Amino acid sequence: MTAESLAYLHGDRAVLRVLLERRAAGSTPCARSDDHRVALVIGGGGMRGSYVAGMLHALDRAGVRSAFDEVYGSSSGAISAAAFLTGDAAACAACYPEDLCTREFIDMRRLGSRRPVVALQLLLDEVLRHRKPMAWEQLGRTPAPLRVIATDAADLSAHTLTGMAAVADWRTVLQASASIPLLAGPPVAWDGRWWVDGSVGEPLAIERALRGGATHVLVMLCRGTEDLHHDADAGLSLWARTLDRLVPGLGTVAQGSRRYGTDLRLIVDAARADCGPRHLCGIGPSRSAGVGSLCVEEGPIGEAVRIGDESCSAALDAVAAEMDLDPA
Repeated sequence: MTAESLAYLHGDRAVLRVLLERRAAGSTPCARSDDHRVALVIGGGGMRGSYVAGMLHALDRAGVRSAFDEVYGSSSGAISAAAFLTGDAAACAACYPEDLCTREFIDMRRLGSRRPVVALQLLLDEVLRHRKPMAWEQLGRTPAPLRVIATDAADLSAHTLTGMAAVADWRTVLQASASIPLLAGPPVAWDGRWWVDGSVGEPLAIERALRGGATHVLVMLCRGTEDLHHDADAGLSLWARTLDRLVPGLGTVAQGSRRYGTDLRLIVDAARADCGPRHLCGIGPSRSAGVGSLCVEEGPIGEAVRIGDESCSAALDAVAAEMDLDPA
């Protein structure tokens, strides 16, 4: 199977080629033999992040974690990115079906009550600290830095959060990046401002990575091609507009399939010869497991993890075969 035959592999395959070349050369962020700067971008999606968690496990297993120079993450993507950089991608992928498919984590009956529908504290304080402990102390010291994106609750503008010096700081900013009023908790205070889900202000930090100097950007997509709307100008549905009136930005982020349209076009256009010096590539799930952002069905969530893993592995293997490299 060639890379061109994979419908869920979007954009410029040169991004994957650089990763594989760096792996073959044993390159690390502190000792590069090329002039490239490769960024990994991971957006949110709630329980759709199970696809991405599987993809990150595949990247880690393929030995390309050290091939990235920086990682951008927002919402659930920031949490998965943290686990990827600390070497805990396998445990993070496993926690989706094993620990998060419970009413303790997501319960729509809490909507309208004083408790959020999504209990972020269960993931951050229980699962990733006790059940499947993440190496929190490594955050801020990983060879490739983690850029956590959150949205300023005052004006809905996206920013990279900075100033994290301790484990408690990282826990706070990861919660801030994933908080959505009514759904996943109130705004979170950090550095004198109040923050909500990073995906509200910026679905995918592609342009941010390019502005930061990235020459190559790999984007992990939690939606298949059939779930993405290329028409970025399509209006919000009635229910999404209603949510936006209730909490500004909530309906917009909830209808994320339309908001990804601009980013998907950016990735697809990057494969053209006249696209300029930027190299953008996106990997999405090869098929749908029927998973929504608030799904807590263990079977479909586990299948989504497997689909993400298989999709990313197949993309890497196809490009490696074209380069005549060992796929693993």
